[in-house]
Amino acid sequence: MASTLFRNVIQAQPLFLNSSALLRRKNGVLYCTMTQTATEEKQQQKSPQKIKVPPQKQMKEVSKIGADYEAVIGIETHVQLSTLTKAFCSCPYSYGAQPNTCICPVCMGLPGALPVLNSKVIECAVKLALALNCRLSFSSKFDRKQYFYPDLPKGYQISQFDIPIATGGSIDLDLPLEFGGGHRRFGITRIHMEEDAGKLMHSGNGSYSQVDLNRAGVPLLEIVSEPDMRTGIEASEYAAELQRVVRYLGVSNGNMQEGSLRCDVNVSVRPIGQAEFGTKVEIKNLNSFSAINRAIDFEISRQVNLHSQGQQDSIVQETRLWEEGAQKTVTMRKKEGLADYRYFPEPDLPEVVLTKAYMDSVGKSLPELPEAKRRRYEEMGLSMQDVLFLANDIAVADFFDATIQKGADVKLAANWIMGDIAAYLKNEKLSINDIKLVPHELAELIASIKSGTISGKIGKEILFELLAKGGTVKGLIEEKDLVQITDLVDIEKMVDKVIAENPKQLEQYRSGKTKLQGYFAGQVMKASKGKANPGILNKVLVEKLNAKV
Repeated sequence: MASTLFRNVIQAQPLFLNSSALLRRKNGVLYCTMTQTATEEKQQQKSPQKIKVPPQKQMKEVSKIGADYEAVIGIETHVQLSTLTKAFCSCPYSYGAQPNTCICPVCMGLPGALPVLNSKVIECAVKLALALNCRLSFSSKFDRKQYFYPDLPKGYQISQFDIPIATGGSIDLDLPLEFGGGHRRFGITRIHMEEDAGKLMHSGNGSYSQVDLNRAGVPLLEIVSEPDMRTGIEASEYAAELQRVVRYLGVSNGNMQEGSLRCDVNVSVRPIGQAEFGTKVEIKNLNSFSAINRAIDFEISRQVNLHSQGQQDSIVQETRLWEEGAQKTVTMRKKEGLADYRYFPEPDLPEVVLTKAYMDSVGKSLPELPEAKRRRYEEMGLSMQDVLFLANDIAVADFFDATIQKGADVKLAANWIMGDIAAYLKNEKLSINDIKLVPHELAELIASIKSGTISGKIGKEILFELLAKGGTVKGLIEEKDLVQITDLVDIEKMVDKVIAENPKQLEQYRSGKTKLQGYFAGQVMKASKGKANPGILNKVLVEKLNAKV
């Protein structure tokens, strides 16, 4: 068991304040007015349409740069945990809730309000640390990271500094085939627990800003990578794999659009063969994996151009923003040196002490992770393209696994899920958990086609019925009389009738236009309402069409 001062998951009712209180000073809700900067005004503008860059073009541009220079890339990722309550109080957090309706004296940093650690935060941290092959600290502590910002009411953030909960791990991934494929392993420097800050809401005219503290105190895990990545695609796939891992574990929804997974990228370049790193530049405002890829490749190109022009001294340590519309990074603020956060141990929280028994119990609860699932699918004989698709989403992977457990052919199950089912989900904008089809019935459908009970064409008709309305394969076959016609005599009668009704096409076929066989097959399938067995039909057609008169 983890021995520290724990609070059970939410029982008490939180303190709710009406959103109108935001503007009333007497109610004690934090409110501030400030001049909006030019950068913030730009962020208020409507987001421009994303520009898609073909992967082949990106790879070509990066390969040109790689001839003389090498990029060094590291990522700091913040993962928002899916706990019922915040890290140090009993307030729930709901994305999109009215401002300042999920707060209490602890969230607001009021004098005398003391934090109480949510035990679920530690459980999530241990799960992720084990999944990323990290060394867990039997004893870690919280620290105060002190800085001023209007959305940080306490004037400090509760985080971990010199003794984080986990260090020294790694993550494995497979690059997409369109980017050359291949396996990669990237190091993890550390994982630590901390709380989130609030959020500033800027007015339309830029004359003032309001503070929403709903997010203040929401639990985060920060994952710091080693500087092991060398291209934008490696970095974006690293972030995507982290998203898969936290979703498989169930510790976070990992939605970038909600801020549940945020990546700050550090990029530097150096001449090939140079041991020391170049000047590091941090990039923010990355709200998609493709943006991470494009922003890094742009920044690499920018720094390499400065190096090649002899202007490497103009590369300074700074934070830059990615502008989606312009497809470039721009300066946000310069960094004169390392910030002095004046860390010191958090006096209101005890150490977090983990036992071996607790670590083992959490380890036993871990699901099969994406990397292990990919390797298992490979051993089944699936192609890497199939493997990457199926393992990308845990819900899809679970559906596939349940289907083959019912005896379905592995490759056929993969084809149905990646083909018609995936197309249906995309068109209807659904997830696989939203459909009426269950894995058992997909296995039954595949078996019915394989045994010849129904044709592949009828199978597709049944599939879409099952996806939309549910039901059983056997029930639909009986209800709609869809059993495939396999009787040779019945098929011969239909072929004879079609040939007799199309003498002109028969004459053309026998004159050398053999492609008309498809026409005759189509007419027979139409007459049989798609129920004629294609194999038997084609065999009979060839015999009848080529018969000597």
